[in-house]
Amino acid sequence: MSAWDDLLKHIRAGDVLGTIRLVGELDPAERKAVAAELPRYLTGRPRGALDWGVWHRQLRPLLMAGAGCLSGASAVSGWLLRREFRGQVLDRVVDRVLGLLRRRPVEWQADVALRLAGRLRHDDLWPWAVAAALVRETGVQPPDGDAFMTGWLRRLDPATAAGDPLLTAYGPRLFEIDGLGLVDGWRVVESVVRLLDDGLLERAAVIDGLVGRLLRDGPAALIPLVGLHDRLDLDLDEAAERARDYARLLPAGPVAVADMALAQLRRLEEAGRLEEELFAEALEALAFRPEKKLLRSTISWAGDAVLREPAADPFQRVDTVLRAMAMIFAQDTLALQERAARLAVKLAPRAGADGREAVRDAAAGLPADLREKVSAAYGGGIAEAEVTVTPLSAAGDSRRIGPPFGSAEELAHAVGAFTWPVDPSDFERLLGGLAEWSHRDLEALRTALGSWWDPVDPHFFGVYDHESHESVVEALRRAFLAVVSPRDSMRLPQDKLTRGRWSSGPAPLCELYLRRVREVTVRFQNGGRCPVLLATPTSGAGHVDPGVLLDRVERLEAAGVQALAADLAQALLRLPREVGAADVARAGRLTSAAGRACAAWMRGERPADPEVTFILRRRESYGGYDWHELIATIAMPGAPEPIRDLVEARPQHSSTVGWWPAVMPSHREVVAAHLTSILLSEMDSSSSQAHVLASLAHGDGPLADGMAYALACGMGHARAADRAAATDALLTLAARGEVPAAELARAVTTLVTADVVKLNRVVSVLDDVTQAGAHEAVWAVIAGLLPGLLPQDGERPRAGLADLLAAGARAARIAGVRADLPEVGAIAARKGSSRLIQEARRLVQLVAYKSTL
Repeated sequence: MSAWDDLLKHIRAGDVLGTIRLVGELDPAERKAVAAELPRYLTGRPRGALDWGVWHRQLRPLLMAGAGCLSGASAVSGWLLRREFRGQVLDRVVDRVLGLLRRRPVEWQADVALRLAGRLRHDDLWPWAVAAALVRETGVQPPDGDAFMTGWLRRLDPATAAGDPLLTAYGPRLFEIDGLGLVDGWRVVESVVRLLDDGLLERAAVIDGLVGRLLRDGPAALIPLVGLHDRLDLDLDEAAERARDYARLLPAGPVAVADMALAQLRRLEEAGRLEEELFAEALEALAFRPEKKLLRSTISWAGDAVLREPAADPFQRVDTVLRAMAMIFAQDTLALQERAARLAVKLAPRAGADGREAVRDAAAGLPADLREKVSAAYGGGIAEAEVTVTPLSAAGDSRRIGPPFGSAEELAHAVGAFTWPVDPSDFERLLGGLAEWSHRDLEALRTALGSWWDPVDPHFFGVYDHESHESVVEALRRAFLAVVSPRDSMRLPQDKLTRGRWSSGPAPLCELYLRRVREVTVRFQNGGRCPVLLATPTSGAGHVDPGVLLDRVERLEAAGVQALAADLAQALLRLPREVGAADVARAGRLTSAAGRACAAWMRGERPADPEVTFILRRRESYGGYDWHELIATIAMPGAPEPIRDLVEARPQHSSTVGWWPAVMPSHREVVAAHLTSILLSEMDSSSSQAHVLASLAHGDGPLADGMAYALACGMGHARAADRAAATDALLTLAARGEVPAAELARAVTTLVTADVVKLNRVVSVLDDVTQAGAHEAVWAVIAGLLPGLLPQDGERPRAGLADLLAAGARAARIAGVRADLPEVGAIAARKGSSRLIQEARRLVQLVAYKSTL
């Protein structure tokens, strides 16, 4: 037997030690022969030929065989970094791989080290350990690859760092490593502090490095570096050297970074060591920040600083402070406006010309009572500023349907690339293209798909050893297989398939996609024809143009082919709500069952619009953790099979929620009802399906509780990106005059009072919508929210209520609202000066003031 045959026995048995021993016994010729076989064996294994566990056991001996038998440094480094080996456990492979590599010349080992280091990814653990060991042992110059340096930082141990050539190379530029954010930041802080204490890092270089990194990263600055800065406890001299850098950190850094920089600048100013130019720059930068905490600190600092005004110029610092207060007037937070106005009034007798002008210009935008106080202190005559109204942009839908496939080869190439993540428009094009080209040129399609399916790999079609999975990907592949080889298609399991976590999603909405593919598959397996599909969309929203649908039905009638049931049902659901008289008359002349169904639907003989109701139910899971679920009931009288199944809303998850709006583009209330349970369960998760709201809003059909609860859940999501999708949806609906304001107010009230949704998140969305021009819709929602959320006498106010009142004031001011708000008036009449009471007074005064115009 050959050396390869002997080695293959150890590989197939998963015998790592036997593989290493045999590799050590091979002569150069035998190692060369083995080296030639290894890549062919690794890549030539037929898909699905081995159970995953059996194949996984072979990977470690294969890794060792390549490390010991491949000759060139490039070949060995490429072998070690192959995708198949990257998941190996560090402790089980590093020493053994190094033992094999150390049998080679030192120069060769150094070459391997540099090649490995240059091709590493940031998540490569054991390959980094191999490369690092070789770099240290061979004495080669440590490489500059960021992934390699990140690996060093991840494994940095102060206890063993002394004498390490990697510390010598990378320590002085530790903060220049791009992958710093991929490492445990607090562990890095502790390591740097320890290295400084041990004299292994230079203090000034560390301070400069971390401040420079904070400047470089801007809004993405790493918060643990602030902790490191605090641990370093800079003295005044060290802080003064970096005063300009601290000022540069104020405009864009995270709150923690800006707060740290502000503290350093303030202590310098208090010690008389801050240049007046930097004081002015810092105040201006801070006054533009939106964070209330920073703005309160800014006003406090400014008020204290004017008491220490340099005598050289009696107006300079006062005017600097007044210009900053004028900027804060525009913050539209009443408590901040009051504090800034109070300081401006106090400084009025000392104001210079520049300061007076800035205050007078900005005070025009203040609430009436504050404006009057500032006006009296600054000479009077400050009129209210005209409200700037942002025009609401038209809601456009950017989704488009791609053109039909121009050839069988183009279709074959597209289905070969069809895999996760999938897009519904690609699915529809492929399914429609399959029907088109199987009828137009079946032989050309079979030829083009030759290498795609032959030989048949069961895994490729969702068939595994113990179960079968069916997603839209596997289902579509089965349909194509049924066209090119009906016999092989029939050999695949035909019974009900088990759905794993990669499935197309639970019934009912995604089930219609699967039904359509299955019936196409069965027709081709039985030797039938399918010249055209009825339900292929003609618009990005999922609609089918009525005239195009009639063309397709006529084509089926001319060919004597019966329409497929699920395809017909989907086509009817995708018709627009309004159909022209000419198309209705044309449909009446069709003779097939499908034609008669289209004619009836277009005449208005279709299911009534759905009615959606919800029940919010608290559940207790294992361990006593309470959670909520929304149970939707959808009533859609007159819905035929299989449409009737679509109204059964079950609280299940799906990986293809983005496909749902196109199922029923003229009945978005039904889709929204299905969506709510998923959005509710994902409210605080790191991923969400809230992005669907933006596309759902572009559909058609009346809206009520279904869309209201879906929007409320999206507005309450923890992630700003998901709340942005709710913002886009609201703007689309507002531009079309379709916001279900009363229902949305009720939904938000229900979810907020049940402590399911946080009010401050909802308010942030409403504010964004106001700024984009939909102030009237926002006011309608807020007016509906206030009665149910404002506290009664003796009740503790809910968090976020003051922000809601402030958002209402912003929308009301722009919209010119005139309203009687008894619930708000009752809060405003209370004694006290809490922010809730202040905001209530401002809102009542605003709408009452407007009513007198």
